[in-house]
Amino acid sequence: MIYPLLRKLFFALDAETAHGVGMAGIDFVNSAGISCLLARRVAPDPVRVMGLEFPNPVGLAAGLDKNGEHVDALAAQGFGFIEVGTVTPRAQPGNPKPRLFRIPERQAIINRMGFNNDGVEKLLSNIVAARFAREGGVLGINIGKNFDTPIEKAADDYLLCLDRVYSAASYVAVNISSPNTKNLRELQRDDALDALLASLKGAQARLADRHGKYVPLALKIAPDLDDAQIQAIATLLRQHRMDGVIATNTTLSRAGVDGLPNAEQTGGLSGAPLLALSTAVIAKLAAALAGEVPIIGVGGIMNGDDAAAKVAAGASLVQFYTGFIYRGPELVAEAAAAIARRRAQHSLRTA
Repeated sequence: MIYPLLRKLFFALDAETAHGVGMAGIDFVNSAGISCLLARRVAPDPVRVMGLEFPNPVGLAAGLDKNGEHVDALAAQGFGFIEVGTVTPRAQPGNPKPRLFRIPERQAIINRMGFNNDGVEKLLSNIVAARFAREGGVLGINIGKNFDTPIEKAADDYLLCLDRVYSAASYVAVNISSPNTKNLRELQRDDALDALLASLKGAQARLADRHGKYVPLALKIAPDLDDAQIQAIATLLRQHRMDGVIATNTTLSRAGVDGLPNAEQTGGLSGAPLLALSTAVIAKLAAALAGEVPIIGVGGIMNGDDAAAKVAAGASLVQFYTGFIYRGPELVAEAAAAIARRRAQHSLRTA
């Protein structure tokens, strides 16, 4: 495969510069009609989740394409669904650079991007220009709050974004778990989360009437939760009849990378060291939700077995971002094949 050679070039660059170069490269191979040079064909493995039909259960996590500028090119890599964002009502630059750091010894990344994006109106214009959603692709839009919006007013930002993206999205992901926006994770507390979910579900009902279609809502949560917090969140997800939960975002833990270069950087850790923690959260959520709310598993997927482990823990769909950086497009087909094998084996055992 070509990607291992390309990765050597990318990793010689600053991480954020490499990201821009890589996205430009994916756009080029797509426009030239040669995406097959990077990605293997992904066999169809349709699954119905949140009332939506996914051609395969492997998706791209939010963060790689914050502004929806590369949707068609990324879809050509074989993903069953694409999630863009996190988008905020107004454009914002994010945290000062440098803010993205590799830890290659552990296939990990630390980021403190801070929801850098061009704002919801720019994202919408980019999505309108893309073919993916128009041609039936499953497009998630991940929404957040502006950094300078007081936490007590955060719901206003989420409601504004939901209103603006509703008609363009297949589903909307509500990001309350980034560690890089001050106080954002306070929204995971019982009282704050109860109020936020009530507001969002009320708005969803009104928007469904207005637009004549129901767009599912999924909540994205952190891995840094104790058992009581996971149980409380599960109770609220069931109570408010949320359509999905994305588990998990990046972690503040440095377990598995302590002492390595860049491990001291502040921000959220993703990649291989997150796998066990995020999968454990999925398993606990699955037990607490009892099948009432589907789970999208994300965090630490670096190979097919990791993806299958998320499904075994209770996820209906999986996503990755850091794995795509380290492994490239071949990981999409590998993950899809591993999940398909796992499901086939499970069906045989239960037949």
